[in-house]
Amino acid sequence: MEQTSAKEAICWQKDMGAHLPGCPQPILLDISWFTESMAAGQPVPEEVRHRLEVAEPKKEPQSSVTMPTYACQRPTALTHHNVILSEALETLAEAAGFEGNEGRLLSFYRAASVLKSLPCPVTSLSQLQGLPHFGEHSSRVIQELLEHGACEEVERVRCSERHQTMKLFTQIFGVGVKTANRWYQEGLRTLDELREQPQRLTQQQKAGLQYYQDLSTPVGRADAEALQQLVEAAVRQTLPGATVTLTGGFRRGKSQGHDVDFLITHPEEGQEVGLLPKVMRHLQSQGLVLYHQHHRSHLDSTHLLRQNYTMDAFERSFCILCLPQPPHAALGGTLHPCPTWKAVRVDLVVTPNSQFPFALLGWTGSQLFERELRRFSRQEKGLWLNSHGLFDPEQKTFFHATSEEDIFRLLGLKYLPPEQRNA
Repeated sequence: MEQTSAKEAICWQKDMGAHLPGCPQPILLDISWFTESMAAGQPVPEEVRHRLEVAEPKKEPQSSVTMPTYACQRPTALTHHNVILSEALETLAEAAGFEGNEGRLLSFYRAASVLKSLPCPVTSLSQLQGLPHFGEHSSRVIQELLEHGACEEVERVRCSERHQTMKLFTQIFGVGVKTANRWYQEGLRTLDELREQPQRLTQQQKAGLQYYQDLSTPVGRADAEALQQLVEAAVRQTLPGATVTLTGGFRRGKSQGHDVDFLITHPEEGQEVGLLPKVMRHLQSQGLVLYHQHHRSHLDSTHLLRQNYTMDAFERSFCILCLPQPPHAALGGTLHPCPTWKAVRVDLVVTPNSQFPFALLGWTGSQLFERELRRFSRQEKGLWLNSHGLFDPEQKTFFHATSEEDIFRLLGLKYLPPEQRNA
């Protein structure tokens, strides 16, 4: 049986046993029994040490999970079982975004989102069979990670000068991929090189560089809640009855983030008009505003009717606020000088009450979840969804909703609370 595989040997053993009823089950012996028998000139008694134990090939676990195509159809918690695998795919997605390749970016992010939704760790590539968004490239990356614990392509991207520089530059407040890429092509590599050429920078980017250390440090939930109290006090002082809602990753259950987003509205439609400049003046009078850029509302029917319009038209202020810090205790028996404040990125967005449920849904995220929700609305329901409303282009009508639950119901989707939208 030379060059016979284990699978073939087991099949032969079972087949011989079936064809020889009443006879002992054939035993597979290794080469040592044969060589000893040749030396003795006759078959030697078979001993346990001569037996060839061939384990039956293990059946790889098949995926028993039914996975919906769209991220908005499945719950995705903040914590999951496949962090290393999903982060590898997200690295490749980020790199694709830096190259302007939207298709690859979405492919990798969607595959990573599927991994986050799985109820168990992936230990075999066969578990991904039949699941959506796993093409040849993503599958190859996962297989390499499972077999070797690392993926050469992912590590090469993470260690590349371009990727590291693009990450550094795009973390600056006011710097997008196009600007970061232009700076990289011009030979810039460090923050100090940017500081030496202030003529290149917008006022927003100058503020981003000035407070870079604070802004690149994650904001904790306690700081986000402290900021909410400051904003609520300013809003109450300006317009009693108006509400301030913390959105973004913190609403999805995250313990930290890199900025803090608030939605401001009033139950009486129209009362919110002109509110934001007054709130900003109140915060400035307290010395809490380090930088802000105000954007007036350019809300009209054209924004509500745009099929692919993802950037909303609400009135807003992109801010860097000064958050007072509580006094710190002495460390190691000596007093260390600690800053009395920290700079934090804050977005304040004002929305009419009738559009608040759509704005709340849109500003809660995650970014991929919202993108998939709009794609589902368009491709499966023929409806256009954005942060202003839900529109039927055939009937030329808007849908009314008073809550996020209403929007899910209108789309025929099971309601997913914010903490399950971490796609």
